[in-house]
Amino acid sequence: MKLPGILQYRLLKEAFTALFTGPYTHPFPKEPLEPQKRFRGKAKYDEEECVGCGGCSLVCPANDITVSDDAENKKRTITLFYDKCIQCGQCEANCITEKGVKLTPEFDLIYFDRSQANTSIEKDLVLCEACGAIISTADHIKWVSKRLGPLAYSNPTLFLSALKDAKVLDDVPARDKDLETGRQDVVRMLCSKCRREVQLKA
Repeated sequence: MKLPGILQYRLLKEAFTALFTGPYTHPFPKEPLEPQKRFRGKAKYDEEECVGCGGCSLVCPANDITVSDDAENKKRTITLFYDKCIQCGQCEANCITEKGVKLTPEFDLIYFDRSQANTSIEKDLVLCEACGAIISTADHIKWVSKRLGPLAYSNPTLFLSALKDAKVLDDVPARDKDLETGRQDVVRMLCSKCRREVQLKA
C-alpha cells in the first residue's frame, strides 16, 4: 500500500530526527533510571516498625501475603511474593503502624530463581500459658499497649506484658499443665477464652 506524500514526509522527518538526537526511550539498564516521585515499586517490610499483626495479608487483593505461625518455636513469618504482587499499595495504606511495610521506588525485579522473589519478616509469638493458643506477636501487644497509654492497665494481657518487659514477672514459675485454670493463673499470659474462665473462677 502506497502511503500519502505528507505521511512519507513525516516518517522521513522522524527517522532523521532520531538519527541525530537519539532514541526517545531511556537507555536502561545501561544508565540508571530514576522513577517518578509517586512510583509504586517493590514492597519492603521494616523490621523495627512492623509489629507482625498480619493485617497486610487481610487487605491484599492478590492474596499475595501469607502469614505462617510456628507455635512450637513461637515464631510468626509474614511473606510477600513479588511474582504475584500488583503494587496496589493496600498493604502500605492499611498498615496499623503506617510504617511497617512500604512500597519503594525499586522496579527491577529480575530473579533467576523464582523462590527468591519474595520478602519476609519474622516476629516472636506470645502463646496462652494455659492452653497454648496464639494470642498475638510480642511486638503487636507492645504497640497496642503503647497506643492505649494508661488505659492499657485495664487489660490483663497488656498489663502483664508491660510487667514482663519491666522484668517484674521474670520469677513466676512455669505453669503446671495438669492443673485446671483457676485463681493461680491471674498473673499469667492467657488467651481470651482462658482469661474468661480464670475471671469467673476467681
